[in-house]
Amino acid sequence: MKQKQFNCPVEATLSLIGGKYKPLILWHLREHPLHYMELQRLIPSATPKMLSQQLHALEDCGMIHREVIPEKPPKTIYSLTSFGRSIIPVIDAMCNWGTVYLNELDDVQVGCCFASKA
Repeated sequence: MKQKQFNCPVEATLSLIGGKYKPLILWHLREHPLHYMELQRLIPSATPKMLSQQLHALEDCGMIHREVIPEKPPKTIYSLTSFGRSIIPVIDAMCNWGTVYLNELDDVQVGCCFASKA
């Protein structure tokens, strides 16, 4: 990967995993390798073009490995590299934070519903 200048470590991290789908791809690959079509089913909001672009970017920076199985039709399997696995604690932290956020959001919405009934 081409050496870039970063102003802070967060910027460096976001240059690798920033975007709408890269963290989701990494999250889904954390347990085991997946075929392209499995990833597409797991991330339905990603267009095929966008999913392919994000997969190629993650492959280019060394976070995932792409293997083409020469069958008819060919299958493409994606897996995390050791470098890719090193980001999983960050993705796990994002998941935990998101869970707390969503729970608090539900509590606020429930609170608003009760307040409007009074």
